[in-house]
Amino acid sequence: MYVIAYVLFLYLPIAIIPLFSFNNSIQAAFPLSGFTLEWYGSLVGNENLHRAFETSLIVGLSAAFLATAIGVTVGYMEVTGGTRVSQVISGLCRLPILIPGVIVGIALLILVNLAGLGPSRTAIILGHTLVALPTAVVIMRGRFSSLPRSFSEVAMDLGAHEWTTFRRIVLPLAAPAIASSFMLSFLTSFDEFIVAFFLSGTEPTLPLFVWGQLRFPKALPSVMALGTLILLASIVIATAAEIIRRRGASHDELPVTTPRPLPIS
Repeated sequence: MYVIAYVLFLYLPIAIIPLFSFNNSIQAAFPLSGFTLEWYGSLVGNENLHRAFETSLIVGLSAAFLATAIGVTVGYMEVTGGTRVSQVISGLCRLPILIPGVIVGIALLILVNLAGLGPSRTAIILGHTLVALPTAVVIMRGRFSSLPRSFSEVAMDLGAHEWTTFRRIVLPLAAPAIASSFMLSFLTSFDEFIVAFFLSGTEPTLPLFVWGQLRFPKALPSVMALGTLILLASIVIATAAEIIRRRGASHDELPVTTPRPLPIS
């Protein structure tokens, strides 16, 4: 029973947001006064919302690309190299997940100010790359560890260079994990608030825009409509990433062909 109570405590508040987003009232209270799509329609002509969405999209795609590229490099280096240095680098890349977001945000704010960047879109991209990096490293490290070493060994025995083996054998086999890493890194950046709060200048991300709108009680229904769309997009992206990752893991086995008998002359 306590498990069911915990699940209800965890997900019931989230389920309430879509429910009230269709309520024909500014007040978020029961009983519901009627059904309306007005709050969703109000999002269409909101220019500030469009700019925040554009910023989140650019930041998310850039951070996901950088985090996935670093994750591929670090994960492959740790699995194939196995040296103490590679293990330390991999551990450092996974460390930000254990550090409180406030500490990361303050540290990055000091760093970008010292570097002359200041709070800006570029600073958010760098910050979100750091935040998404543990996810990318964990996914790619797990994928490279699951690949049979015999594939690379056979290719190198046949004369393929190490870079050719990585490009033509390892990368295609790891492609589903790379796609999954990119999607989850994008999702991590798209939903992130604390680091963006410290690093955003005049270009707020979508979570910061939502937080700013909560100061206006009349904007609450539109915020819940926007929150419902963000929740739906997050579920779709996370589900797609997991499906891609599972399908990639299930295709590790090379097709087994029955050897043909040699002709008897």
